[in-house]
Amino acid sequence: MTFVKTFTTFAAAASVAALTFAAPAFAKNFKIAVGDSGGSSQEATGLAFVSALEELSGGKHTATLFLNGQLGSEQDTVNDAAIGTLDMSLLAVNNITPFSPSVGVFTLPYVILSLEDAETLTQGEIGAELTENTINDAGVRIIAWTYTGFRRLTNSKKPVTSVADLEGLVIRVPKNEIMIDTYKSWGISPTPMAWSETFAGLQTKVVDGQDNPYTTINAMKFYEVQKYVTNIRYIFSIEPLIISEQLFQELSEEDQNIVLEAGKQATAASAQFLRDKEAEIKQILLDKGMEIMDPENNEQEFIDLATAAVWPKFYDSIGGIEKMNEVLAAIGRDPVSE
Repeated sequence: MTFVKTFTTFAAAASVAALTFAAPAFAKNFKIAVGDSGGSSQEATGLAFVSALEELSGGKHTATLFLNGQLGSEQDTVNDAAIGTLDMSLLAVNNITPFSPSVGVFTLPYVILSLEDAETLTQGEIGAELTENTINDAGVRIIAWTYTGFRRLTNSKKPVTSVADLEGLVIRVPKNEIMIDTYKSWGISPTPMAWSETFAGLQTKVVDGQDNPYTTINAMKFYEVQKYVTNIRYIFSIEPLIISEQLFQELSEEDQNIVLEAGKQATAASAQFLRDKEAEIKQILLDKGMEIMDPENNEQEFIDLATAAVWPKFYDSIGGIEKMNEVLAAIGRDPVSE
């Protein structure tokens, strides 16, 4: 009996060992918080990342998207990723800025004037430097970029084509100093509000309007509570995919490279999504009954007021006027002087 029992125990242990060696050394289903809902640019980036991750890892790794702020507000997810309780988050770059101020250069009004500008800055030396800054400042690493388009102003009260038309409107903005100060330069005090509260705020008339790209306006069904769209271009919305740096460092070098390559592929897919879908989504908004108009005089009044008041105030936080000029030079713009 002793021999039989010993042999049985040994065989069981050998079977467990065989299974252990047969299984992948590390397999993970990453949890990704996503601020926007289905149909958004954020979702498109997230789905492209998941697809690339599965293909590059041979099915060893996958990821699950938790849309529409299910895992908390965008700023909260930065904290959660930093302490390692959340794997990844897809969020607007302005919600990283409070943790890593130099990233705020991407939210300075009228710096980025096209998708091509956004690609050049995020995928070049400037983007690499800002990624390092977010690791050091916030404990998270940017691994992909979502290009969502210009933030268009919407409201439920009246057409807006000039700065004067903003008078009397209560506009929701993220809790971001640069965006708040931009609206102040136009003569109104906006209302900071969490993204998760925005639809309800518009629906109950706590706020009259907000700004976001066409794809977000459509995905969030803002056409149900907003009537007028103004084609301002003060911010080109960039929404990075971040990973907990703590988690990233726990991955093998091979898996780190897989995650980074999946991020590159997701970034390329995001740019293509915007090129393919933006005009189509604009037409959907028109079909839903929204009225879309352009600002007077090619937006020059908006541009002059915002750049004069806001840019100098934030030079120090983004790394100085020299850093501002590096950014402008990278996209072929003239430098600024003090």
